[in-house]
Amino acid sequence: MNRKPGRPPKSSAPAVCCPPSSGETDLRPIEGDEADAELAALAKAIAHPARIKIMRLLSRRDGCICGDIVDDLDLAQSTVSQHLKMLKDAGLIRGEINGPRVCYCIEPRVLRRLRALVGGI
Repeated sequence: MNRKPGRPPKSSAPAVCCPPSSGETDLRPIEGDEADAELAALAKAIAHPARIKIMRLLSRRDGCICGDIVDDLDLAQSTVSQHLKMLKDAGLIRGEINGPRVCYCIEPRVLRRLRALVGGI
């Protein structure tokens, strides 16, 4: 385990802190100027190996505390926080305050939209 000195060990069970997203069908078009701009913004948000790794980590868990992400990526806390902010600003992840920490999880609706937009290329 890549635990930083002075940090408590990760809990064995992931925190489930993000409510489920609705499974409603997205009927917006996957082509056109608006769809192209949306795809470009989402692609920019994941256009870094660390952000892709964060998305993969979160997709494998029900929830995740920021400290766990830092341990898994072996990056500085401030760097991970900046990557999380970019993903959150794009709507790809949600962050819920859970006591003194923030619990992050995938936003399934936006991830489905990204997949549809990429599939429409």
